[in-house]
Amino acid sequence: MKQVTVISGKGGTGKTSITAAFASLANNAVLADCDVDAADLHLILKPRVLESTIFHGLKIAHINKDRCIGCKKCYELCNFDAIDEDINLITEACEGCGVCAYVCPVDAITMVERESGIAYISETRFGPMAHARLNTAEEASGKLVTVVRNNAKMIAQEKKKELIIIDGPPGIGCPVISSLTGVDLVLIVTEPTLSAIHDFDRILGVAHYFHLRAVVCINKYDINTENTKKIESYCNKKNIEIVGKLPYDSVVTDAMVDEKTIIEFSKGEIAERISKMWTKITGKLFN
Repeated sequence: MKQVTVISGKGGTGKTSITAAFASLANNAVLADCDVDAADLHLILKPRVLESTIFHGLKIAHINKDRCIGCKKCYELCNFDAIDEDINLITEACEGCGVCAYVCPVDAITMVERESGIAYISETRFGPMAHARLNTAEEASGKLVTVVRNNAKMIAQEKKKELIIIDGPPGIGCPVISSLTGVDLVLIVTEPTLSAIHDFDRILGVAHYFHLRAVVCINKYDINTENTKKIESYCNKKNIEIVGKLPYDSVVTDAMVDEKTIIEFSKGEIAERISKMWTKITGKLFN
């Protein structure tokens, strides 16, 4: 079983559109949307949910008002202002640190499981998919990404799939690290803007730190050819292969509006370039 993660240092570079296109080109693959904070691969793939599981992230305080003696130690010592003066819990502010339960002299506060999101196992027109939704203002997104990846591996083993295609989250934080750990190849999608170039350098550093093989796709390369040349020069110096350069094309947006992948929607230049890029990637994975 091989695993490839499509990643970017920032949001909006087009990695999900590219991942969806790969899904329509792949044979015998499992899809995993690991952007659990803002999942959107499902908008194109329209998965049919087969199984859902409640995800428990950080614990949350539970106050037994019948036992409370009103000493206000929990209120005074909570660093997150999650308990008000009347000793009521402000759920959205609780970080699950457990200080309140530790200092309560009468054990009126306990830490209990909180419902932080939902993990899904679904079926799409391109095969099985593992994905999830983290509830608003919840933490532990890295932990939920691990759940998604474990589900994807389980599906691949059960259905004898040879490849897992992972749509990773943007940035360089915990969910990104959880999306990258142990994969066989990382495709970094960047674009020729100053912010994207800066964040491309950061995410490449993360991939190298974990000794992961990385290749690059420059999306919308023609919107700023000078910056594209800078990315190419940087990759040449670092000996990193650029496996694809995609032009700006409004057909990408048109495809999303029509809830289709670029490959399904168009047979034009950008679809052809993505197909060639996918051929290079599978060659690196299986040859």
